[in-house]
Amino acid sequence: MLRTGAFSEPKVTSGGEGATRERTGVQSLERAFGILEEVAQHRSGISLAELSKRVGLHNSTTFHLVKTMVTLGYIRQDRDTKRYHVGPMVFSLAASSLSEVELVGLATPILEELARDTGESSHLALRRGEDIVIAARVAGSGAFQLVDRGGGVRPAHCTALGKVLLAAMPPERFERYLSAARLEPSTPKSITDPGLLREEIDRVRTAGLAYDDGEFDPEVRCVAVPVRDFTGQVAGAIGISGPVWRLTLARLQEATTRVCTAAAGLSRELGASMQVRAGDDRSATRLTA
Repeated sequence: MLRTGAFSEPKVTSGGEGATRERTGVQSLERAFGILEEVAQHRSGISLAELSKRVGLHNSTTFHLVKTMVTLGYIRQDRDTKRYHVGPMVFSLAASSLSEVELVGLATPILEELARDTGESSHLALRRGEDIVIAARVAGSGAFQLVDRGGGVRPAHCTALGKVLLAAMPPERFERYLSAARLEPSTPKSITDPGLLREEIDRVRTAGLAYDDGEFDPEVRCVAVPVRDFTGQVAGAIGISGPVWRLTLARLQEATTRVCTAAAGLSRELGASMQVRAGDDRSATRLTA
């Protein structure tokens, strides 16, 4: 990490004009990255004077470098406080660098631990357009394990994983989904009425988790929780599923805390700052004896 006193004014030495320009360019890059690192350390922002002091540069030198970085989007300046913050380009680069393969790699050991702790199958689901795709799955240790069907694609409206990802949609996009989606029943418990699904998703947003009590498969219960990235956006959903005769309502409620812990762990791996949130009676809405 670059700190105060790390920089000095450029010195011209032998090697010609080209070499001098190269050394000056390298020094400008070092200064720019040092400034970015320092800004990133101050979540509430940092003033120009404080920033200059921290990186050991004159105010005018810091100002010109920061001005360029603001123009490029790597730093932003608060209009009211004039303090500098990390800019949107940094988040965009970080988000684009995390591929689905890397996400699955981070999730797999967490899913394995969740499957060991609960004895049930654990899943990571991602949204692909309007589809819900099971990106990773780890079988549980229970005597009876479910076999995936549908090639890893799940209907959003009648699965816990899908409800979590629907709840993460901006309201206007969710309304477009409701107007276009074919809410076909997988079981008699599936939600097929747009108004009822809207109410269900509102409850999922409030509770921060979702349940599926025989809505996709009459013999299966599930719980799912969102996974967030460093921007706070939902990057996917983690859940478990098991047969109704073993995953009783009481046991499902107990397992919810472990699912929340797993989701929080993966969220932290993605840079999110969040607290583990256990389920409560508001979340389920459709869990009945």
